[in-house]
Amino acid sequence: MPSCKPDGVLAQPRRTILGFSYFSSPLCLLLPLIILLTRPWDSLCEALAPPKFTKIPTDQIGVSGGVASFVCQATGNPKPVVYWNKKGKKVNSQRIETIEFDGGAGAVLRIQPLRAPRDENVYECVARNSQGNNTTTAKLDIIRVPSPSSASSSAHSDIPS
Repeated sequence: MPSCKPDGVLAQPRRTILGFSYFSSPLCLLLPLIILLTRPWDSLCEALAPPKFTKIPTDQIGVSGGVASFVCQATGNPKPVVYWNKKGKKVNSQRIETIEFDGGAGAVLRIQPLRAPRDENVYECVARNSQGNNTTTAKLDIIRVPSPSSASSSAHSDIPS
């Protein structure tokens, strides 16, 4: 790394302290300190890393007309963005809500009301940053509950006339 000479001209390094090269001039001795104070400390200490899940969604069985919620969260450097896919495409419906938390590194997928068979599927949680992406999945199955009118008509059909 080039560094300062006593006259302020850049030259090849002579000594290294804390990873910064310097010559013995007072101005050049301050250069590493100035760099340390102007850079965020975490960027000096943390290595870049692809997303890794800290919360993964679990498979669920819901009831038709009810609610299902999946939670997903990831970490990485830089902080990843988390989003949800269904059949390889971002979820998009008036009944499906995505709630982000942790600055976008976490997301809740909420489906209400559940409709079979349309909502029965495998949902993908995708975490992405500049170092890569990671995907985890959760399956939603839905139990169909008979409507009250069909339940009462089948109950009456068992009564002899």
